[in-house]
Amino acid sequence: GLGVPDIVRQLLAAIDPDVVEARAVASLPAGAVPDAVQLDAAQLGLCRDAGRLFTGEAIELMERIRRDREQTIDHDNLDQVVKSAWAVDTQVQAQELVQEWGDYLRQHQDQIEALQIYFQQPQRRREVTFEMIRQLLERLKVDRPRLAPVNVWQAYQLIEDCPENPLSELTALVGLVRRVAGIDGALVSYEAVVRRNFQNWVMRTHAGSGAKFNEAQMEWLHLIRVHVMSSFHFERDDLDMSPFDSRGGLGKMYELFSDELDGLIDELNEELVA
Repeated sequence: GLGVPDIVRQLLAAIDPDVVEARAVASLPAGAVPDAVQLDAAQLGLCRDAGRLFTGEAIELMERIRRDREQTIDHDNLDQVVKSAWAVDTQVQAQELVQEWGDYLRQHQDQIEALQIYFQQPQRRREVTFEMIRQLLERLKVDRPRLAPVNVWQAYQLIEDCPENPLSELTALVGLVRRVAGIDGALVSYEAVVRRNFQNWVMRTHAGSGAKFNEAQMEWLHLIRVHVMSSFHFERDDLDMSPFDSRGGLGKMYELFSDELDGLIDELNEELVA
């Protein structure tokens, strides 16, 4: 009863550290940090959930498709290496691509809404939406296909130390824009930025003498953090979508946070994308 994208999403969730952490945190007291054993148990549960999808009939279907599309590899007539040497121009080409990327963003910062915010009004980063980033990506594909975010990201990796790969093409794009706009001093994945900001925000909140988030509230806050990692912004309407809708949506979140709901949403949008 599930489509292929939903099946793939569940498989990826089982190895996504943020989803694993959110599941582990859901069973802990408010503010607690899961240890390695608890993370392993949470991941095992996600793996079991994903594994239930693979019935004998589904496995037979995938094996049949694999056989139909299997490629034959010629092991007898192998290619021969005619020259082995360092690609001395690789670093130069990476530098040129990074320079071209920066030039493009600066030249178009007055024409594209997302770039206007990042370059000219960084205090409005909380207003950047998924649609703004998608429009920027579509503009890039038309104007300068060679500046695909994946290509530019790989060029930066040859120049800077950025160990974490982006979650998607769109999150790569945001990380690259933040780098050129000077928001981040070095290239860092957008997901890492959100995780860091979320952790700092929770620690500041719990360090004060005021009320602390309870277990149920922390579970929802982790869900919002994961949502912002891929969607860049959180709104009330998002509570009608997965995974919030299956957990009670707007009604449940209002029950947890009551009159502080709207203020909390505004605060999260500002804190997580700082």
